[in-house]
Amino acid sequence: MRRWAQIDSPAGPLLLVADEAGLRAIDFLNGRRNVKPDTSWTEDRASLAPVIEQLRAYFAGKLETFDLQLAPEGTEFQKQVWRELCSISYGETISYGQLARRIGNARASRAVGLANGSNPIPIVIPCHRVIGSNGKLTGYGGGLEIKQKLLALERRQLRFEDLNAVSLTA
Repeated sequence: MRRWAQIDSPAGPLLLVADEAGLRAIDFLNGRRNVKPDTSWTEDRASLAPVIEQLRAYFAGKLETFDLQLAPEGTEFQKQVWRELCSISYGETISYGQLARRIGNARASRAVGLANGSNPIPIVIPCHRVIGSNGKLTGYGGGLEIKQKLLALERRQLRFEDLNAVSLTA
């Protein structure tokens, strides 16, 4: 059974979705996809409390590595890319080409970009840490402004209070 909770965050309102297997999705409610909880899901903030607490700590600059059971749904290639995204260190950025080389397929940078853009668990699976080969920011589900702020937060160039949004509520 899928459970969900909506939270306010410095990145805007987020929809969290999980089931017995783990965290399935984090959706930016102000992002490019218009996402709503499915009517078959159950609202359950208590079961998502560990996710909420870790997100709160991340946005406060106190957490660099998430410790959550993740269960993203995708193809084997997408899952391979998402696993590799999790190995990008906090505050580090790499290009799509570098990510393609890390998974052993240097010619797959476009496919890596598509998999990156399909990441169902942004922030926790840090797709925001992937940038263009020219060093410029490229697309992000929460918008480029949020991507820029997440990277600045991780580089300690931006404080939690400066994210210009409300704090997470439990």
